[in-house]
Amino acid sequence: MTARLTEALPIACELRKRVLDPLRRMFIGKDEIIDVLGVCLAASEHAFLLGPPGTAKSAIVNELARRIDGTTFGYLLTRFTEPSELFGPWDLRRLRDGELVTNTAGMLPEASLVFLDELLNANSAILNSLLTALNERVFRRGRETGHLPLLMVVGASNHLPEDDALGALFDRFLLRVTCNNVPDDRLGEVLHAGWRLETPQATNEPRLPAESVRIVHRALSEVGLQAVHADLTTLVHRLRRAGIAVSDRRAVKLQRLVAASALLCGRSAAARSDLWVFKHIWDADEQREVLQSLVGDAIGTAGDEPDAHPAARNPDRPDPEVIARDLHALELQVTTGDLQAVDRARTQDRLRALQSRLEWVADATARDFLQQRTEALWNRLLD
Repeated sequence: MTARLTEALPIACELRKRVLDPLRRMFIGKDEIIDVLGVCLAASEHAFLLGPPGTAKSAIVNELARRIDGTTFGYLLTRFTEPSELFGPWDLRRLRDGELVTNTAGMLPEASLVFLDELLNANSAILNSLLTALNERVFRRGRETGHLPLLMVVGASNHLPEDDALGALFDRFLLRVTCNNVPDDRLGEVLHAGWRLETPQATNEPRLPAESVRIVHRALSEVGLQAVHADLTTLVHRLRRAGIAVSDRRAVKLQRLVAASALLCGRSAAARSDLWVFKHIWDADEQREVLQSLVGDAIGTAGDEPDAHPAARNPDRPDPEVIARDLHALELQVTTGDLQAVDRARTQDRLRALQSRLEWVADATARDFLQQRTEALWNRLLD
């Protein structure tokens, strides 16, 4: 094991125990969100939260920031937000001397963790500056250029992008996760936990230094990926054939998240269970269940191993009605279409995805019925 990994592994363990585990206890039913934020923080990538107001998005991010000893910056974007509101105003004292210099004190360029609420309200005036900050960790304004100490930016919105310019901004957020109200059967737990959060409690818990998180970042390139290289490559191929866009750039960057997942689990090498991060690369709502299925199929039983990341375990139960609807659409395509070779391969991949979801259907009768339809469709495809 390299010196960097030897130094980073105990820090990743601290990140999990002192930051992420307490968040899971504080916020009921938000484990998936905390898992995504945790792995993005460990990988120095950006995360996007999709959900309506009142679902604890800002509360979770604020509590995460409170446990990291670094400078934080948060802002609610509107269509009229100006660059100076994020990056700082011109320094008037320097302006009198004829210098155009930004006063960045307390603003985004000095923050290690940033939360941008209603991210997709960003207008063209700040879009280029934001894209450069997110992608290159650099602040440019006029002739000014400066390195940003960003660990991670978290963006939030209650809707997905609707035009290409915002699509480019959305693309910089490598992982996406939904944040909704908890199920009714857990509402009592939420009320109790929320009441505890309303009561101020003094704490002497030490915060995790931002520089410690950067030590984890520097060790990522030394995490062993050899054991999952073939599985990762196959998964990317299957996702592309299923119609989910995974560019070469995104596939390369996702390896950092796989490595970060391994470190958070105390391992110096990645395992198949670390592929769970691919469940959160959706661009549209209808892709989520497809990703859940294909990624679950790639992970297989590896999610049950003792050192697997919690997010690789206990997949959500798929809705049998959704499977039946998707199966019916494939049946119509096979019945009415003239399948060419590429279409046949894509149809087979989609059918495999549907079949892999069947084992998680709780109702045995529905599961058996759908399995019979799936087998019949396979026979027609292979005939």
